[in-house]
Amino acid sequence: QLQPVESGGGLVQPGGSLRLSCAASGFTSDYYVVGWFRQAPGKEREGVSCISSSDGRTIYADSVKGRFTISRDNAKNTVYLHMNSLKPEDTAVYYCAVGFIETMIPLPYQYWGQGTQVTVSS
Repeated sequence: QLQPVESGGGLVQPGGSLRLSCAASGFTSDYYVVGWFRQAPGKEREGVSCISSSDGRTIYADSVKGRFTISRDNAKNTVYLHMNSLKPEDTAVYYCAVGFIETMIPLPYQYWGQGTQVTVSS
């Protein structure tokens, strides 16, 4: 069963950093897209960033531009989300998803991880 696996969440103080990992083993297609999404309590799931497996093209939500960086290690089939200058409003469950369209919209993504909690609080 194809399912990405997230790791790296936790509790961090405002201004701190975290790195999330998404292990996407088993996805052998020549082209796929890995996206990071987040969902805070009472809010809809929103796109954070995505990266394509072929040319590494990236997209970021305006709310995280300049603070978050998405990267990939194709040899490990792993995508990372480096989060810096974290704010309390970044608190959410972060999900990794795999699809075949470069988009920040959750619906087209076909494979979803279980999510990892990120809490930004002093």
